[in-house]
Amino acid sequence: MAKDGVSGSTRTSEKQGVKLSPPAMYQVLMHNDDYTTMDFVIEILEKIFRKSVTEANRIMLNIHHKGLGVCGVYPFEVAETKISQVHSLARKTGFPLRCSLEKV
Repeated sequence: MAKDGVSGSTRTSEKQGVKLSPPAMYQVLMHNDDYTTMDFVIEILEKIFRKSVTEANRIMLNIHHKGLGVCGVYPFEVAETKISQVHSLARKTGFPLRCSLEKV
C-alpha cells in the first residue's frame, strides 16, 4: 500500500482541462423621470452603488441630461440585487425611480 493510503491508482484531485470563464457582466442603468429628486438619486448612488459624492453627482447629471446613466457593472445576480434595492427604497419614499440592466 502507498504512503497516502491510495494503492496503485492515480489521484484524481487534479483538474482535467476544466476552463472557467469569468461571469457575464451587466451594467445597471438608472432612468430619468420627472418626479424623483436629484438628492434622492445621489443618495441611492452613494448608498447602494458605493459611489463617492463627486461620482454620484456626475452620474446623476448624466441621468438628468441624457435620460439614462450607468450606475455600475456587475455579475447578473449582483446587478439584479442592486436594482431590487433601488426599486424598494424608491417605492418606500414614493418615487417612481426605475433601473434596468444590460449585458456588457
